[in-house]
Amino acid sequence: MQIALAPMEGLVDEILRDVLTRVGGIDWCVTEFIRVSERRLLPVSTYQKLAPELFDGARTATGTPMRVQFLGSDPVCLGDNAAFAAELGAPVIDLNFGCPAKTVNKSRGGAVLLKEPELLHAIVREVRRSVPAAIPVTAKMRLGFDSPDGALDCARALAEGGAQQIVVHARTKVEGYKPPAHWEWVARVQEAVAVPVIANGEVWTLDDWRRCREVSGVDDVMLGRGLVARPDLARQIAAARAGETVVPMSWNELLPYLRDFWLQARGKLSPRYAPGRLKQWVGLLTRSYPEAVQLFEAIRRENDCSFIDHLLGVTYEAPLALA
Repeated sequence: MQIALAPMEGLVDEILRDVLTRVGGIDWCVTEFIRVSERRLLPVSTYQKLAPELFDGARTATGTPMRVQFLGSDPVCLGDNAAFAAELGAPVIDLNFGCPAKTVNKSRGGAVLLKEPELLHAIVREVRRSVPAAIPVTAKMRLGFDSPDGALDCARALAEGGAQQIVVHARTKVEGYKPPAHWEWVARVQEAVAVPVIANGEVWTLDDWRRCREVSGVDDVMLGRGLVARPDLARQIAAARAGETVVPMSWNELLPYLRDFWLQARGKLSPRYAPGRLKQWVGLLTRSYPEAVQLFEAIRRENDCSFIDHLLGVTYEAPLALA
């Protein structure tokens, strides 16, 4: 069984990937999508920004493997960029056919491509042709744009194009992130293709995971917002599947990770943006921790980084400027 950390654009960056994989239980993670919108090779700087782990063995600090995800609609351009990412050390190339964002879909990226199974096939086939055989090509899809009626055709197109694993977010684009997730469709997709299928969507707790596994019939799961809101969820699932006693992480146990996240954000982001990143994570933590509700109220209108340092009980030391 595999437990993966989902690629969430604007949320799970290298800082949060580092923190969450250190909590434990995650077998692999994926970058935020790298948008390929023109017929050109993206520069190395793009990977340095969105996939810095690529330059350190394509693993997080704790050794968790990281896949590189692309989003776009031009098969040749995606193939060329995938080949370059492979040269940089990407161990797996993942393709995004699930993003529901309107701005992404308007530029023919993400879930809107589920309207065109033939294009899905062409993209995966070209990427598969472009990268070395030893590097797997995988894909993430939703059940469709506005209906799941074409989900099986899309999954077959991906598998026949060369996708060696398919993550299924069990909702359509139109449904966005509104519950419920239709895990029964994950089972139908798995029946339709001969490659492994991973369930994704609406797994917030250990009980959700148990129900998802029962309904979908698949063992592998990708965790998104549920893992961000409950950072030890992957660890809980790993313990449960091993028959071990599950002891949820307390707020006091989480605090060192939260403080480290903040210090990393302080060091990598400008003072204008760092508070927003913290608020984003703490906002999701309010689903699992009453203490997070109090912290969120204290910082929601606060943009003074030094004051947030004080609230969290940390001391930030800015890096010395080069002479």
